[in-house]
Parts: sequence; structure tokens; C-alpha cells
Amino acid sequence: MELIIDATNQIMGRLCTHAAKAALLGTTVNIINCERAVITGSRTYRQTEMRTKKELGQPQQGPFASKMPDRFVRRCVRGMLPHHQPKGRAAFERVMCYIGTPLELQGKETTRYDDADVAHATRAKHLTIAQVCEFWGYKGASQ
Repeated sequence: MELIIDATNQIMGRLCTHAAKAALLGTTVNIINCERAVITGSRTYRQTEMRTKKELGQPQQGPFASKMPDRFVRRCVRGMLPHHQPKGRAAFERVMCYIGTPLELQGKETTRYDDADVAHATRAKHLTIAQVCEFWGYKGASQ
């Protein structure tokens, strides 16, 4: 079974929770438009928090955070899986994230989660994954 999730205007944490649960149940999960997913909170707080997480540790030894939106969202899904166990590793291999919509997934039915929509968020402030990645130095997010 295959699940295609459209991340446009979806809160990243809630979206990744649904994706992780589906992957653990054996479903192949494809997340499209990762750069349009959102993180709630003020811009200055989120960018400061993300910068601090990126600068932890030593540069050669990590932890490493990707500048690319698709890898950033995939890493978030990994954090919600038991990736040190065989079932978690197998579930993580079933999750794929994409910037935009790839040709092989165009025209197929996509899923959106009502509880993950940013319109229902209690906080009005949010920023997209593309904005966070541009802040880190990603060059391809501006379209």
C-alpha cells in the first residue's frame, strides 16, 4: 500500500507523526512539497533555536542538520521512529520526501490531515521549511 501526503500548509510535527505511524504499519509513505510545510512559532525564536541545534557539538563530529527541505522533514520523521531497532529501520526505509511533486507521483491521489493544517493552529505565527533552510544557507528554496 502507498500513501502520498501533501505537506502544503501542514504543521511539520503533526504531519511527521502521521507519516511515522503509517510507515510502522507497513505502508510506503511519500511526502511531497516538503518545502511548503510549516513550523509554528515566531521567526526569531525558531531560527535561533534551529541555529543552536545546528551548532551543537564539533563541526567534524556532528550532530548534522541538512539544509535541504526534503532531508530536513525526513529527519523529523526519523525522530518519531524507533530507528535503532530493526522495525524502525525498515519503517524509515519506507519513507521518502520530495521537494515539489515528482513526475511519477503527479496525478495520483494525495492525503491531507485536518488536524495538521496550519489554519487550525492556535498560533498565528509560522514559517515554512523553505524559509528555515534558506536561513541555514540552502540556495534552491527561492523560486
